[in-house]
Amino acid sequence: MPRNRRYDVLFEPVRIGPKVAKNRFYQVPHASGMTNAAPHARAAFRGMKAEGGWGVVCTGACSVAPSSDDSPFPFATMWDETDVRSHALMTEAVHAHGALAGVELWHGGAAAVNRTSRVAPLSPSGVPWMATHVGFMSAQRPKVMDAHDIRDLIRWHADAAVMAERAGFDILYVYAGMGYLPYQFLLSDYNKRTDAYGGSVANRVRLVAELIDAVREATHGRCAVALRISMQELRARHSEVAESEGHEVVGLLRDAPDLFDVKMDYSAYDCSPSRFTAEGTHEPVISFMKQVTDRPVVGVGRFTSPDTMAGMVRRGVLDLIGGARPSIADPFLPAKIDEGREEDIRECIGCNICISSWHDGVWVRCTQNPTAGEEWRRRWHPEVVARDGKGQTLVVGGGPAGLEAALTLARRGHDVVLAEAASEFGGRLLYETALPGLRQWGRVADYRLGQLRKLPNVSLYTESRLDADAVRDFGAAEVVIATGARWMASLCGANELPTSPLDAPRVYTPDDLAAGVVPEGPVAVFDFDNYYLGSAVAEALAGALGGVLGGGGAQITYITTAGTAGAWAFMTNEQPGINAALAARGVAVRTLEIVTGFDGEMLSLAQIFSGAPARIAARSLVIVGQRAGGSALYDALAETVHDFGVHLTGDALAPGAIAHAVYQAHRTAREVGKDKELPRRDAPFAMRDIARAAE
Repeated sequence: MPRNRRYDVLFEPVRIGPKVAKNRFYQVPHASGMTNAAPHARAAFRGMKAEGGWGVVCTGACSVAPSSDDSPFPFATMWDETDVRSHALMTEAVHAHGALAGVELWHGGAAAVNRTSRVAPLSPSGVPWMATHVGFMSAQRPKVMDAHDIRDLIRWHADAAVMAERAGFDILYVYAGMGYLPYQFLLSDYNKRTDAYGGSVANRVRLVAELIDAVREATHGRCAVALRISMQELRARHSEVAESEGHEVVGLLRDAPDLFDVKMDYSAYDCSPSRFTAEGTHEPVISFMKQVTDRPVVGVGRFTSPDTMAGMVRRGVLDLIGGARPSIADPFLPAKIDEGREEDIRECIGCNICISSWHDGVWVRCTQNPTAGEEWRRRWHPEVVARDGKGQTLVVGGGPAGLEAALTLARRGHDVVLAEAASEFGGRLLYETALPGLRQWGRVADYRLGQLRKLPNVSLYTESRLDADAVRDFGAAEVVIATGARWMASLCGANELPTSPLDAPRVYTPDDLAAGVVPEGPVAVFDFDNYYLGSAVAEALAGALGGVLGGGGAQITYITTAGTAGAWAFMTNEQPGINAALAARGVAVRTLEIVTGFDGEMLSLAQIFSGAPARIAARSLVIVGQRAGGSALYDALAETVHDFGVHLTGDALAPGAIAHAVYQAHRTAREVGKDKELPRRDAPFAMRDIARAAE
């Protein structure tokens, strides 16, 4: 189909200093977990986005010196010739599809405590970057930078810029955001200096301006220079000479970079989950940019709607549409808009499982796009599946895993029959997307059902519960079982290992609530799953039953073994929103406790470390803890099957997040009827490789 003309503005070229982006789709720097240790995987991951039509494709944070060491979190480096060789693979992959390649030159300062290099961290005034989450905590405190350190920092950026140009990068970043070193000079909380780099806003901006100049001069103006800057704090601070310190900073730097890349200060707001924020929520903070500078501006906002994107440009908010999470969920988002196929966009659901990948120190994952991170290792393409299948395949179970398995098998050429016992497809999503804030997660099912309904080799059946005899009689050549997992009514001990199911009145699991049970209040929710569901259940119950009892007590009490509600949801940036939402609903939160007993009237608790007992009144208990996989249908078929293949996948194979279920189902569907291929192993370049190449 031809492109919708109202989106033509998105395909206009944009000049960025000496370079020209072919369109307004700009994949901003974001972590991928694929550092210089996996150069081929990184090149394929970024190159896929260029193939999908993104006009600019950037790396994530790329350290300019060993004094910027973020380990154990994954980060790239631009320190020597091995790094040049590694990054060149990426720029070649990006250039092959006509896109510009950008590199985010980065120094973490006090936020990078140099666990591996053991170099003393640097900071403007010795102020540490503090965090209460154990993954970021450190006993190491930074040193105060002297004049020599400042000169070194400028030189490191210049040297890295020279190497970056040799590696083929078109756009070179100075990164003054997210608590990193140039940002620390901008913000008075960190910068207490009394020399030319501290005090007034004009002085605090000085280092950033010098870094921009050094990067430009190092490459003699051949590369574009971008400034990535956080605006959340600066925009909120009073200025004597402008509307805010943000206005003043941008005004002082308005002609310095070739591009402004604008973001928030804190990850939970910069990459906020859809559970708590809508598309485009950065606009109130960054909308002033185009009033102060005529340089092009790029920003993000989990943009998935072409109308929202075009509106951002037409209203003068942004010149380039930044994408991180949407570019992971669908690398081909620009191409689909260009081809008039908006309905085929695999929209980001804002679950932030991709962000958890960085916190985990692994290659990027995505709930919507199971091929993310597997482009080189497993040779998976997000849009192309080899049509090598034949015969009929029966998929049992129409949740996220079953839908993904059916779609991938159909794209391989199998004649697919998808049978779901319930009256609707969606599985766990049918209940979970009705919980507060989780409606966007329904895109997982919506996208797959939309694609399946277009395919002539797919038959979809609801209200079709199958037993082993029915499956055998059906006569399919292959059978995929994706019947999901079930929640258990088990408590756990102080070691957080599940015990036996609790036998007491009015004890429920999320499965009971999904089936329509309405617990009698007051209700206690015991969460030792510690991801999103326990808190979402508590929030939903508070909304349904009311947050506070007549006597002032809480109608809903949330109890967790962890130190905070939704402890693992720190990994997905949901934790701040979770705790704020529970407080707003009047939910009482009890941490570091386990449930030791329940008689239908009183709940017995114990402090997880000391064992100190406590009791609270409750009429109902909802346990969100252990999930059990497995399938009686699979077991029955696997014991007697002779003339067809049977495969267990998704939560039925191993319960997990939706991302895990979709990935396992995609892999199963790729492997049905084929010999399993071992994934390729990537490896970094070494100096000996460079020496051999030079011989």
